[in-house]
Amino acid sequence: MTIEDIRRMTADQLGDELLSLKKEQFNLRFQGATGQLEKTHRVAEVRRDIARIKTVMRAKQVKAS
Repeated sequence: MTIEDIRRMTADQLGDELLSLKKEQFNLRFQGATGQLEKTHRVAEVRRDIARIKTVMRAKQVKAS
């Protein structure tokens, strides 16, 4: 997911995407703990996407106020 895609999203879309990424992060952690994780690079990608979404959400919140 690119930063341009994230910036185009509405606040509701950002919230939904953040929730789904957090669920995916949990599942990836669980897979890693049980030794079933195949795509180890996905853990870092999800973490970075969560950070990007939180950054854009905060920037929109500051801009609105």
